[in-house]
Amino acid sequence: MILFDDIGSYPLPEGVLKPWIAEAVKRNDPKFHSIIRDSMRQKIKAGVDVPTYPQFQDMNQQFLNVINDEKCSEEPLLVRKDKARIIELEALEEVGAEHEKMAGIKLNVRVCVTGPMELYLKEFGGTAYSDVLNAFASSIDRFIGNSIENAKHIRIATVSIDEPSIGINPLIMFKDSDLMEALEKAAKTASSHKIDTEIHLHSPLHYKVVCNVPSINVIGVESAANASYLDLIDKKDLEDNDKFLRIGVARTDIFNMAAALNEKYGMNVWKEPSKLEEITRQMETPDTIKKRLEKAYGIFGDRIRYAGPDCGLGSWPSQEMAFEHLLNTGIGIKEFIKIAKLG
Repeated sequence: MILFDDIGSYPLPEGVLKPWIAEAVKRNDPKFHSIIRDSMRQKIKAGVDVPTYPQFQDMNQQFLNVINDEKCSEEPLLVRKDKARIIELEALEEVGAEHEKMAGIKLNVRVCVTGPMELYLKEFGGTAYSDVLNAFASSIDRFIGNSIENAKHIRIATVSIDEPSIGINPLIMFKDSDLMEALEKAAKTASSHKIDTEIHLHSPLHYKVVCNVPSINVIGVESAANASYLDLIDKKDLEDNDKFLRIGVARTDIFNMAAALNEKYGMNVWKEPSKLEEITRQMETPDTIKKRLEKAYGIFGDRIRYAGPDCGLGSWPSQEMAFEHLLNTGIGIKEFIKIAKLG
């Protein structure tokens, strides 16, 4: 069975700006919690099987602000477990209770955490100190563990470790063994709870390194905008190491798609919403999405466990357009599942 998920980020409601988010988090503003809940309801309505908590905070600072706070740490870069909170998940308990009451089961949620390498690069750049990398990994594992232990009306179904720089950033100077050790440490608690644990990569160039990390069992590939990425992965490697794929089947690179429309119409389509909406009405249609999944399934078969948009939708112009894109994605995935008789 292939499950429909999303990566996490989502456009803010009209009139709400990014700078307000950071202040709202500091104040524990109820309005921020309300925005989280409303956005999650949209993802559920769009048919996402395992929606990620809506991400509006900076992916690095969300965790670094806590890790670097002396009042929240037991030693440098090691967060206290009771302080390792993902406040978005706490806000979603109300949505989970609604879902549990209506459906009779807990809401499946995907938790996305920023990986230890990404946090390390943000704080220390290209120097390579394995003990520091491992401290970040232990802190991330505590965020994951805290989320699992405190989930009441939601079920943590998937944990994703977001490592966009691996395979792309030339500043990474660590040996593969150091990277594998850190990823194993970061995913330890999720794996021990038998939760699907994914690494979200922007390039699968070093996917073989992840094949040697026992606690990670799903490898994410952004293959909608970059179909050639699938050529870099050998199904036999996945089978030999019992790994699965999370396949991107819907493009999220809206600036590239908008540039194509700018050229087509000779105008700035960001100023003409009706033209920009061609992305969901004519370009990223359910049929296009279905065909991408069909092609990937022809290569990897039951090694595909999840499918959804390539990346987050935070840069999209509106929640309405992002919702339509998720809706199209879900329809395309479910049409393929029906045709392939996988459900």
